[in-house]
Amino acid sequence: MGFIAWIIMGLIAGAIAKSIMKQDGNWVSSLVFGLLGGVVGGWIGDLLPFGSGGRLEFFSLGSWILAIVGATVVLWVYRLITGKSAKA
Repeated sequence: MGFIAWIIMGLIAGAIAKSIMKQDGNWVSSLVFGLLGGVVGGWIGDLLPFGSGGRLEFFSLGSWILAIVGATVVLWVYRLITGKSAKA
């Protein structure tokens, strides 16, 4: 997957994760959480018995699910470390 595709996927996955976790913020934080989440999601996918072997594709539903789950995990850990909660 190309560099631009990773950025687009990270931005979308981060925005979805922030929506799930009811976290406010701008597009830069969505991008950061999404890109980190993609890395975490890829790592989680490699641990699964049907792991992707590091070959994530932009149009693969599994890639998107792993990126969103990873971004949600990253956001959850961020909240634990900083002590910030969701918006009211």
